[in-house]
Amino acid sequence: MQKYIKEQCGIQITLDRAYLIESRLSKLLSELGLRNYFELYRMVCADRVVGEVVEKVIDEITTNETQWFRDKILWEIIENILLPVYIREIRGRNRTKVRIWSAACSTGQEPYSTAMCIDNYLYRNKINDIKLAHFEILATDISQAALQVAKTGKYDSISVQRGMDDTYKLRYLKQLDRTWIIDEKIKKAVQFHQFNLLKSFLLLGNFDVILCRYVTIYFFEELKKEVLGKMASALNSGGVLFLGNSEIFSDYKENFLMEEYMGGVYYRIKKNSR
Repeated sequence: MQKYIKEQCGIQITLDRAYLIESRLSKLLSELGLRNYFELYRMVCADRVVGEVVEKVIDEITTNETQWFRDKILWEIIENILLPVYIREIRGRNRTKVRIWSAACSTGQEPYSTAMCIDNYLYRNKINDIKLAHFEILATDISQAALQVAKTGKYDSISVQRGMDDTYKLRYLKQLDRTWIIDEKIKKAVQFHQFNLLKSFLLLGNFDVILCRYVTIYFFEELKKEVLGKMASALNSGGVLFLGNSEIFSDYKENFLMEEYMGGVYYRIKKNSR
């Protein structure tokens, strides 16, 4: 199973962490009536396998850890560095839209936070000629189960408490019994699709901003370099890549310039990289 998980998800599970396979897939073994992980491996590799079994393995093995407005400085960079430039360019007719990709979006908190951040910025600064519709937000994840949660736009109270402050909660969420529902305008601003970062990015198009945070830390080094290289190719001129605050990106100089703001780091594509 370790080999299969590496091939399908890019996640490298070393022998000392093999217990993760057992803890996450044991319930699935029982559900399928299998005796061991070798039988499960044979099932997912066989031609007769139904996609549903593969989906269940991926859903169980991937980490869907997320929260609202994770890493405060990211949103400061978007509001203070990126949005003023994008708004000026749209007004000057140098661009018609801004494309943003939330890669490995899990249950949707990151892309919805992005839409809220943009909409609230426009509202707070009394900007009426630029709309949220000028910003195209694509959110992808390998896990179909995580995406199903994201697409509903409904969250329980515990999920909402993780990073959501009262200003955004009052403006963009509505409570119905124990469920919090995302405002329809925010929900419509995000398009969710299943996507495996191991595949080609060509059909996704190009982006001005890519958020790929706390994802490549699970990849083996060669794959991490490959994925970040493909993201460099998918960025428009002047495009920006965000990684997680604690992630180390030592090979950035080939394609990116590292920029800093208020202690936060982001990576801008070099002009000659595309």
